[in-house]
Amino acid sequence: MTTTLQPTGEPATHLTPAARAAQLGPRIAAHAARHDAEGTFVSEAYDELRAAGLLRAAVPVELGGDGATVRELVDLQRELGHHCGATALASAMHQHVVAFTAWRYRRGLPGAEATLRRVAEEQILLVSTGGGDYTHPQGEAVKVEGGYRVTGRKRFASQSRHGAVMSTMACFDDPEQGRRVLNMAVPVAAGGVTVADNWDTLGMRGTASNDIDLVDVFVPDEKVLANRPYGVVDPPLQVISSIAFPIICGAYLGVAEAAYDAAVAAAARRAEDVVVQRQVGLMRSRLQVAAWALDGALSLVGDDPAPARATLLAVMNAKAEVARAGVEVCDLAMEVAGGPAFFRGSVVERCYRDIRAAKFHPFTPETTLVHLGADALGQPVPIAD
Repeated sequence: MTTTLQPTGEPATHLTPAARAAQLGPRIAAHAARHDAEGTFVSEAYDELRAAGLLRAAVPVELGGDGATVRELVDLQRELGHHCGATALASAMHQHVVAFTAWRYRRGLPGAEATLRRVAEEQILLVSTGGGDYTHPQGEAVKVEGGYRVTGRKRFASQSRHGAVMSTMACFDDPEQGRRVLNMAVPVAAGGVTVADNWDTLGMRGTASNDIDLVDVFVPDEKVLANRPYGVVDPPLQVISSIAFPIICGAYLGVAEAAYDAAVAAAARRAEDVVVQRQVGLMRSRLQVAAWALDGALSLVGDDPAPARATLLAVMNAKAEVARAGVEVCDLAMEVAGGPAFFRGSVVERCYRDIRAAKFHPFTPETTLVHLGADALGQPVPIAD
C-alpha cells in the first residue's frame, strides 16, 4: 500500500513513498538553509513527513503502514536528500530501526508488533545510537533484579530530543559468557536519561544529533532484545547493517545528486567550456557508478535479508563508494558552480559540508578495504570499527 495527500490532508493510495517525498520536497527545502544556519532541528520537515504518513512507511501493511521494502526506503531517503540532507539523514535513522523491527515482527520476536503499532498509530520517532555504538558500545549494564541498570553516553543520536524510544546498546560482563553487548529499547523520557545540547558541527546541522546521557537507567529484561558477543559483527548485526546502511546511503547519494543538479544549473552560462564539460562529466560518472554500487548491494539484501557476511561486505563496499563519490562530486560542484557556491546559503555549499559525514558511519571506507582484503585472503575477521 502506498499513499499520497489529498487536499484534505488525508492519505490516498497510489504513489510510492519516494513520489510522495518529491511532492513535499520543495516545502522541506524552503526551511533547510535556516535550520542549517541556526543548527536547529528540521521540525517543519517532520511535520510534512507525518502528514504524508512517511514515518510509518516501513510498518507492515496489516499493522497500518505502507510495508515499504528496503529498496523503497532507500529511494525515499534519496529523494529527501535532494531537498534537505539533514531531513534525509535524520529520518533515515528512524526508518532503518522501523525496518529492522518489521524484520523482527516477521519472525514473531517479542515486542516488535507493539512498537510497530505505535509507529503506525502515533507516528512516534525511534532514535538509534548504533552509529556511535556498533560493535564496541559506550555504556555499561549491571544485572539487577528484573533487568539491568545502564550508564553511558551515546553520541550521534539523531533527532534525540524528538524521539520517543531509543534503540541502543550497552556492554555487559557476563560471568559465564564474558564480555557481551545487549541491544535494548529505552524510552527517551525514562528516569536517568538526559539529552545534551551539544550538536554544533560542520554539516548535517539540522539533524539534532545530540549526545544522550544514561545514568543508572533501569531497563527491564523484556526490553533487552538481543545478547550478542562484544566486538563482533555477528549474524543479528549483519542483518541490522544490511538494512540500515543502504537506507543511510540513500540519503547521502541524494545530497550528492542535489549538489550536481545545482552545479549543472549554475554552469549553464559556461556550457561551451570544455573544462566545465569534463568536470560535469566526471560528476555524472561518479554518481552513476555509486548508484550502480548501491543497486548491486540492494540486489543481495533483498526484501527480507538473512545474515550473511557476503551481503554485509557488499553493503559496506557500496557505502564506501557512495561516500567517496559523494565527497568528490561535492568538491567538483564547488568548482563548477564557482564563487556563488562559496557563500553560506548556497545549496552546493551546504551539500559540500553535509556530505563529509558520510565517512564517519561504520565501517569507514578504509576499514571496509581491510575487511574486503582479509576476507579475500582467508584471514580472521579484523576489528570491526
